[in-house]
Amino acid sequence: MGPHHLPFYLAPGSGTDVLMVVMGVFLVAALIWVGTLYLRLHSLPERMAHKSEKLQFEIVAILGLLALFTHIHLFWVAGLLLAMIDIPDFGTPLRSIAGSVEKIADTMPDTGSEAEQETSLVPASVRPDAAKKGASTAKKAGGGHV
Repeated sequence: MGPHHLPFYLAPGSGTDVLMVVMGVFLVAALIWVGTLYLRLHSLPERMAHKSEKLQFEIVAILGLLALFTHIHLFWVAGLLLAMIDIPDFGTPLRSIAGSVEKIADTMPDTGSEAEQETSLVPASVRPDAAKKGASTAKKAGGGHV
């Protein structure tokens, strides 16, 4: 036998509390919305670095996980800064240079020993024995480039 002039937010003795049910649903929805917003903001550096190189993306992802599990926000800031920076690609030009050098090395004739190189430098009119004697005397005298 309660009075009939009670406000709407007070629950009746025999019914359910409608205001509490509405507030419970609102709190669950607000918690899900804030959690989604937090995780979306937290993954911002990873989404920014997704367009960059694989190594840079992996480093940013690791920094994001460290920030998430250790609560050290400096990791998140470092990941965000790293995601904003475009790291220059040094690998492609170096691979191109290495490939060109390999092609040059494969096309060069294989040269033999040092003695064969010395005889190839001597003019054809000189005999090989005389060239060896001339090379040895030049070495003894301190002249020559060899």
